[in-house]
Amino acid sequence: MLDRVFALIDRGWRILATGMCFALFGLGGLLLRLVVFPILQLLVRDAQQRVLWARHIIRLAFRAFVELMRICGVIRYEISGLERLNRNGQLILANHPTLIDTVLLMAFVRHADCIVKNALWRNPFTRGPIRAAGYISNDQGPDLIEDCIRSIRSGGNLIIFPEGTRTPTDGQISLKRGAANVAVRCGCPITPVRIRCTPVTLSKGEKWWQVPARRAHFRLQIGDDLHLDHIIGAGQPHPADNPTLAARQLTTYLQQYFMKEN
Repeated sequence: MLDRVFALIDRGWRILATGMCFALFGLGGLLLRLVVFPILQLLVRDAQQRVLWARHIIRLAFRAFVELMRICGVIRYEISGLERLNRNGQLILANHPTLIDTVLLMAFVRHADCIVKNALWRNPFTRGPIRAAGYISNDQGPDLIEDCIRSIRSGGNLIIFPEGTRTPTDGQISLKRGAANVAVRCGCPITPVRIRCTPVTLSKGEKWWQVPARRAHFRLQIGDDLHLDHIIGAGQPHPADNPTLAARQLTTYLQQYFMKEN
């Protein structure tokens, strides 16, 4: 009986704490937009340096949010292979099981760049930080891939979730070819990140207050770089000679990669 009471209290606290964390996240975005980034614009006149500072501030803010969720007992997390993210000019591809994957990953990636939904550019809580950091809009049309390649070659660490949205509740991963096209046309290796969350929470179609029976445990596994030449294999056309075929083969490989259990 006491165990059940304690479980109900724990779950009630995690619902309250989750709501508090997300409210603070929204207020933090508004504070960055109205106070921090206007001050940054006054202090740092060089546009490129201003973008780098904005990304650094956002990374620290995301890290604070993740630690707040951990301290409040909402989540636990562990990361393996973190040293593989301590580089510049990376293409980082990850699966996308939960709402906070972007925040969790960007909290640990320096010079992170990402593709942002156009709706977030209009959101009053997020558009200030997004514009200050110079993130890429997914409403770029045919220029999107070129913008991604430009980001990587300029030293940014571009994070892409190839699914384009959160993984469905059945766990079946379906990747779009956009990320593979970036890798093929840029000719860069891929740094893969597998994200696992047990028990599942904040998944597609799930409300923030629908917390699981116990605290969610996130595991981020940063794998060894994936090189196109190894994936396409001998006897196949060079990726540069047939980028469409190479992107199709790479997408199939990545789908199998992310479906594997850690």
